[in-house]
Amino acid sequence: MKKIIAQLFISLDGVVEAPDQWHFPYFNDEMGAAVDAALSPSDTLLLGRKTYDSFAGAWPEREAAGGEDAHFAKTLGDVRKIVVSNQQLDFTWRNSELLGGDLVQAVTALKNEAGDGPIGISGSVSVVRQLLEAGLLDELRLLVHPIAVRKGMRLFDEGEAPIPLTLISSETFRTGVLNLVYTRAESTGEGTYDDAKTQLPQPE
Repeated sequence: MKKIIAQLFISLDGVVEAPDQWHFPYFNDEMGAAVDAALSPSDTLLLGRKTYDSFAGAWPEREAAGGEDAHFAKTLGDVRKIVVSNQQLDFTWRNSELLGGDLVQAVTALKNEAGDGPIGISGSVSVVRQLLEAGLLDELRLLVHPIAVRKGMRLFDEGEAPIPLTLISSETFRTGVLNLVYTRAESTGEGTYDDAKTQLPQPE
């Protein structure tokens, strides 16, 4: 079964909206390598419509321009791109298609397709939320920036049940950005204050 790996730029106070307005001062070679490691192995990208529109409005031109980011732009252009939208879309970027039907059922079918490459998600917050809740997201990679943006959409919205996660790796970049990789945990376990207080320092 294919893995689904999502990566997002996120501020210290949980904002994921419009990272182009606050994250570039923190972008360095370490972050570039982390972004490449998350997306380049993917044979499929799963994108929300807004993220797709943003990508399609920029990356084809960057590929054609032949600049320093042309190789990465070509990688994005060559990969299969599946767009989550309730509307019919006219695609101009190559290898793009619409995800049809119920999101959970359709993504479950994608996970069961043949192939070893993971399914990558960049941005696409509403898609990430739904897949986390459905237990379909295998890895959540958060590039946590040391800035409180203080306005904008947060990653996690109001919901009925908590979503427990397990931290499987962490790295600190020179800029202070944390590269945190989580997977879904089975449960939070059980514990009370009586359990916690046994871990407090005891007088000698």
